[in-house]
Amino acid sequence: MKNLIHFIMINLLSIGTLFAQDTIMPLWPSDKIPNRIESDEKEEHVFEDILRISKVQEPTMEVYLPAKANANGKAMLIFPGGGYGILAYDWEGTDIAKFLNGKGIAGIVVKYRLPSDTSQREKFNVPLIDAQRALRLVRSKANQFNISSDKIGIIGFSAGGHLASTLGTHFDQKVYEPIDDADKESARPDFMALLYPVITFTQNTKHSGSQKNLLGENATQEMMENFSNELQVTAETPPTLLVHATDDSGVPVENSLLFYQALKNKDVSATLHIYPKGGHGFSLGLKDKHLRGWPERMFEWTESLD
Repeated sequence: MKNLIHFIMINLLSIGTLFAQDTIMPLWPSDKIPNRIESDEKEEHVFEDILRISKVQEPTMEVYLPAKANANGKAMLIFPGGGYGILAYDWEGTDIAKFLNGKGIAGIVVKYRLPSDTSQREKFNVPLIDAQRALRLVRSKANQFNISSDKIGIIGFSAGGHLASTLGTHFDQKVYEPIDDADKESARPDFMALLYPVITFTQNTKHSGSQKNLLGENATQEMMENFSNELQVTAETPPTLLVHATDDSGVPVENSLLFYQALKNKDVSATLHIYPKGGHGFSLGLKDKHLRGWPERMFEWTESLD
């Protein structure tokens, strides 16, 4: 009997280990991370009310899959915000993935590299490099994740919304050299949701902190325009949902309005929800009886795309 129990315990531990290994996946082989400079910089985790991750060195994606019987074939890559200085990893990442799982959607949290003068070359391209790779990698693993390769969307919050909108408008921009078959896949999201997103770097409603962290102190006009995503919308930009609060003093609601108007001008399907209050960084909005409805509105929107 003792031997049988020991055998069962060993197998359970092995299954658990395999599951954990399958859950968090590196975006790149450790010796092929683009734009990386060897340095003493180390990833940092600070947990107070939320988990804040900074100085990411080896980007990953954390995969949350719904039960196969509940899965509807959709997936969403999640880009947490934090002004390109930190990642609000659970607040705008894993908590969102868990909500999506409850709706039958695979939620994949991307721990992307944050711009660094110490450990990166051309730091302004690094988040986009990781975002493109993550989308391609997920698409290459569609069968493994039980998702449809043409139903892969993205969701980004604040500066993560800037990265998501950058991916949605720069998906075909070559920012790294392909390393394997996954890089043959398209990096275009099939749809995207932007929550209180940073959009512009050319208007007076810009978020200066995100601009400084991404582009540096002396950004050229060309760089600011390239990463002002309301200027980069084309007819190929994916259908987009925007959610913002009017009283957002961190990233003014005009960011979403600019992007909505740009989408409308290009005849791209656009949906906009503006709430009277909520401020900035409200995540699931659970403490506000009105605001907390936005995730359900997003789910209804994803269903309308079918």
